[in-house]
Amino acid sequence: MEEMEEELKCPVCGSFYREPIILPCSHNLCQACARNILVQTPESESPQSRRASGSGVSDYDYLDLDKMSLYSEADSGYGSYGGFASAPTTPCQKSPNGVRVFPPAMPPPATHLSPALAPVPRNSCITCPQCHRSLILDDRGLRGFPKNRVLEGVIDRYQQSKAAALKCQLCEKAPKEATVMCEQCDVFYCDPCRLRCHPPRGPLAKHRLVPPAQGRVSRRLSPRKVSTCTDHELENHSMYCVQCKMPVCYQCLEEGKHSSHEVKALGAMWKLHKSQLSQALNGLSDRAKEAKEFLVQLRNMVQQIQENSVEFEACLVAQCDALIDALNRRKAQLLARVNKEHEHKLKVVRDQISHCTVKLRQTTGLMEYCLEVIKENDPSGFLQISDALIRRVHLTEDQWGKGTLTPRMTTDFDLSLDNSPLLQSIHQLDFVQVKASSPVPATPILQLEECCTHNNSATLSWKQPPLSTVPADGYILELDDGNGGQFREVYVGKETMCTVDGLHFNSTYNARVKAFNKTGVSPYSKTLVLQTSEDTDSEEQTLPFPVPSERLPLRRMSPFSSTLNLQPSFPGRSYFDFRSSPHQLSLHSSLQSLNAPGCNFETQSAPYSQLGKYNYLAWFAFDPGSAHSDIILSNDNLTVTCSSYDDRVVLGKTGFSKGVHYWELTVDRYDNHPDPAFGVARMDVMKDVMLGKDDKAWAMYVDNNRSWFMHNNSHTNRTEGGITKGATIGVLLDLNRKNLTFFINDEQQGPIAFDNVEGLFFPAVSLNRNVQVSTLPLRLNSCCWLPVQRTPRAVQSNRKEGS
Repeated sequence: MEEMEEELKCPVCGSFYREPIILPCSHNLCQACARNILVQTPESESPQSRRASGSGVSDYDYLDLDKMSLYSEADSGYGSYGGFASAPTTPCQKSPNGVRVFPPAMPPPATHLSPALAPVPRNSCITCPQCHRSLILDDRGLRGFPKNRVLEGVIDRYQQSKAAALKCQLCEKAPKEATVMCEQCDVFYCDPCRLRCHPPRGPLAKHRLVPPAQGRVSRRLSPRKVSTCTDHELENHSMYCVQCKMPVCYQCLEEGKHSSHEVKALGAMWKLHKSQLSQALNGLSDRAKEAKEFLVQLRNMVQQIQENSVEFEACLVAQCDALIDALNRRKAQLLARVNKEHEHKLKVVRDQISHCTVKLRQTTGLMEYCLEVIKENDPSGFLQISDALIRRVHLTEDQWGKGTLTPRMTTDFDLSLDNSPLLQSIHQLDFVQVKASSPVPATPILQLEECCTHNNSATLSWKQPPLSTVPADGYILELDDGNGGQFREVYVGKETMCTVDGLHFNSTYNARVKAFNKTGVSPYSKTLVLQTSEDTDSEEQTLPFPVPSERLPLRRMSPFSSTLNLQPSFPGRSYFDFRSSPHQLSLHSSLQSLNAPGCNFETQSAPYSQLGKYNYLAWFAFDPGSAHSDIILSNDNLTVTCSSYDDRVVLGKTGFSKGVHYWELTVDRYDNHPDPAFGVARMDVMKDVMLGKDDKAWAMYVDNNRSWFMHNNSHTNRTEGGITKGATIGVLLDLNRKNLTFFINDEQQGPIAFDNVEGLFFPAVSLNRNVQVSTLPLRLNSCCWLPVQRTPRAVQSNRKEGS
């Protein structure tokens, strides 16, 4: 249960809730904390003074007290805190748990009354510290908010389950152990806080102080407080108002504002809501189970990463050690070569030394012998040996002169080691990131049942193969020139449908498409042969489609225009009937062209005429694939309702990116005054909130009295006039002028709702179980629109001009 503790703490004081109250935004506050963050609105800024002075009121009307119910979240009365005059002068603080709160403009007066009974300044405003929605209090003050007795009970059980010693509830930093508990104040005190905050004098002297353990037991044994009505404090809740979603007493049903509302038994609704909460918890439990499994997966990944890191580190060390071993082996080899050269040089020099030493000894001996011979005085004896000695001396001298005194070996080593390539390789040594190259996308498939031709326009549709796992970043559509010439690109983008206008009449075109991604381009699809109409004035053409190429010889026409104009799809209402046979598919088109004189919307002036918007009727069915799971579709996806009390969103199948489009919806059922929303949205709009709550939708939400425009949770332009059963809501999307306009029962509702709207939009509706709407199949006698038996397929798409 420790994980639940943050749910039990006040966002202002950071402690467990004490006497919590429920704000209209469903968040909770301590009653004392709620009083501490009250802000007093200047008298001149109050709604009453504005109405008295007759000055204009903003779209929020300071919560519009005449319209607003304290317990209704569907009203547009909530505004941001910055809308009050006192906001800029009020410094912003943070509570202990980090939530931004707004302190009071002036300190509250000293009083011994409880926060609920203390007087509240006039025109007081309270701002939720969590969602920052603001609310002006009425004469009841904080007593107008219901007490959250369930939260009190949960906190009591949670605190009783804590085995640790009871702590003081007033210590600011490190709470000390409580020594007493006041039964009247229901607060645990330590000795310093008791002397400071609960002195034994005055009215506090009569309070009974008991030990903390006895106080815990008395808390546990104290009877549960009986829930009383906030409007009639002496009455207990006995019934449940379905419209206001709150318990009420019998006086509220007889004389209060709930007298005309639908009510049900309190016990029955208690069981129903418990069942609904249990069902919701089942889904949340599944998500929590998945989250736990995901955490286990992440923890296993941590362990696996550590193991892989150790393994990879060992592999890296082994690789580096192998390089070091190889270098050491090469070092030993090179050193061996150096030693060999060294030994060779020494041997040569030593041999030469030995040879020269022997030769020098012989020469020296000969020289000494000759000197001794010269000393002899016997001429005849000298002459007998002198010739031989002279020859020996000359021979010995010649032997020394033939390079004998030149070294046979140099002292230098004629070796040089070039290590620069190896050093460069070591410096460049790095990890190689091995990534498997992603394949190109699969070949697109042309959807023959959705391709068509009308007059000199052609609409083509394609898709990825069902079993394709490689995503495509976009597609390239190519057409030839209608005369057997080269193919050229006419569209590049992410859409899977494109309409090409401006083709030649009575001509045959070949079309093909391919997909691409970052890796490359897929092969081309099969070539599709298109045949345009023969007569521009014919109202209806029935063409075999696709047309076999052998049955349609190419006809040479006037030169094909170098530019294909990619215009919006036909600005009118289209019906298509597909009929299949074993040999071919036929397309029946009963679309009237609205480009004739008198039907051009650009020639009309604003505001739109009653007939003008009908020239641009768009037809669509609701899309079950993108709808919320609570949405219920029927009547071939033309009628929609919901199984939930909360608002859910459903989109139409048709997307609009250019041109002017108008559609209508009829309210088949309208119970308990809900506020459905109608408008346009992106494909990725949030499906579990009211339309317009995020930045992906532009909508008008309306009840039985008035309407508001809403985008990105911003409410504007409140307009009187609501809806009932049988009402008709019209939506006019003018993408030429980039604006959006709404109609109720053929009357424009307010000004132009939104400007600067551009992109791809889908018709959208949000509703709950109290509403059912249907697309309205309007027909005009002045136009030749023919009904068909099957649901049509819309061919509106986002298209791009190209050559």
